[in-house]
Amino acid sequence: MHRLLLRNLAYSLVFIVCISCKTFRLTDAKPVLNTEKKVENLYFSSGEDYVYKCQMDIYKNHVSGILIIKKINGTAHRVVLTSDFGNTLIDFEISENEFRLHYVLPDMDKKIVINFLKNDFRELLRQQYPVNETFENENSNVYLSEIDHKKYYLFFNKKNGLLEQMVYTKNNREKIDFTFEAKKHIFADRLNLRHKDFKINIKLFQITENE
Repeated sequence: MHRLLLRNLAYSLVFIVCISCKTFRLTDAKPVLNTEKKVENLYFSSGEDYVYKCQMDIYKNHVSGILIIKKINGTAHRVVLTSDFGNTLIDFEISENEFRLHYVLPDMDKKIVINFLKNDFRELLRQQYPVNETFENENSNVYLSEIDHKKYYLFFNKKNGLLEQMVYTKNNREKIDFTFEAKKHIFADRLNLRHKDFKINIKLFQITENE
């Protein structure tokens, strides 16, 4: 049954039709003096294992399993997704410029599936963001970062300084919305990754917490 779900997931991705997404506009925020030169997403910066319950919804397909993320050097992470029964579904290393696939279940071994996972986790695990502009609203300090013709809006809670949301845009269109729930800077207890132009959603729930 699990292999059938994975096969359907792969077929769904192959036949995805891109839906036009709306131009992203930062609302209810005003520009402020830019004092920060860079900001960081530190949620995956520790050398300890990050272990999450993972739920992936891709169109009408649902896959659940265990996701393990480990930082192995300055910018590289090892990412392993297993089934609920412990069977490896995919295992890869990823950094800002490199991607090395160690294993993928044959049912998932489709170029579009690999690219989807590679691109999403590259955006999720990026740590440093140069600051181009700074804004604020009632609850957040918002930093605009431009990298390789892509724009990122990072929302940090004013009270605790924690990253709560990151919006990735390309050509001024919103591509992925990341939301985080956390009690400390280096570990997110819950994470939601939602595509705006595809019916793709990934949810992560803490299993073990970094100390």
